[in-house]
Amino acid sequence: MAVEPVVYGASERPPRGDYTRASTDYTCPQDYAAYTAADHDTYRRLYQRQCALLPGLASEAFIAALPSLGAQDRIPRFEEINERLHKATGWEIVGVPGLIPEVPFFTLLAHRKFPVTDWIRKPEEFDYIVEPDIFHDLFGHVPLLFNPVFADYVQRYGQGGLKAERLGACEMLSRLYWYTIEFGLIREAQGLRAYGAGILSSAGELPYSVQSPAPQRLPLQLERTMRTRYKIDTYQQTYFVIDSFEQLFDLTAADFAPIYERLRGLPEFAAGSLSEG
Repeated sequence: MAVEPVVYGASERPPRGDYTRASTDYTCPQDYAAYTAADHDTYRRLYQRQCALLPGLASEAFIAALPSLGAQDRIPRFEEINERLHKATGWEIVGVPGLIPEVPFFTLLAHRKFPVTDWIRKPEEFDYIVEPDIFHDLFGHVPLLFNPVFADYVQRYGQGGLKAERLGACEMLSRLYWYTIEFGLIREAQGLRAYGAGILSSAGELPYSVQSPAPQRLPLQLERTMRTRYKIDTYQQTYFVIDSFEQLFDLTAADFAPIYERLRGLPEFAAGSLSEG
């Protein structure tokens, strides 16, 4: 049964991906036979480039978990990853044709299922792609799902997302996702490191986020994060830093409903606002 494509933000280009293949929950089988030799080569080259950048920039937990993805010279099969992932943390990855709506997304996460786009960028998009593809989702997101604490955080986020949708607070909660799961930084014994998937899958933003003096880096605070808008088409102007995944998990233990109500009456922060208020 076909479902409607999804667009987030302003775009004149129709969403990528074949949504006619998707079930009502937006999942679809990985069509492994459809990948060409060029597709596998693109994945291999992306993987090699990012791996070379990880030392001194990526979190130790990510580097330790990355080999669990398996194949480096070709696009991995989802079922092969799932054999290892389910044993490690009870999670599994499921194919999707592209971006999916909030409620199906939250529902999958709440049931320990992570949606992975099943198509890969074209060679001419090697350095930049507008929408997440299989490389971003697999390389950026999946390794830390092998980490029990982080995996539990992602499930808790999905559960919280379903509640936020009922309360009309998805925009506020989406900022927490953006500034942690996608663009989060962590302070480790050896220094500042990246753990967000959007950083880890980007050759340019990985060194920028950790080393550049340009962006501001603030300790992660729920209310400040939920009030901060973000950029989708440039490097981030603000990053939020945690001290551990346990801290991240503990921060989300609270009932967010009173926080949402309090924030509705407060002004938002621009993506690069220097105000601490």
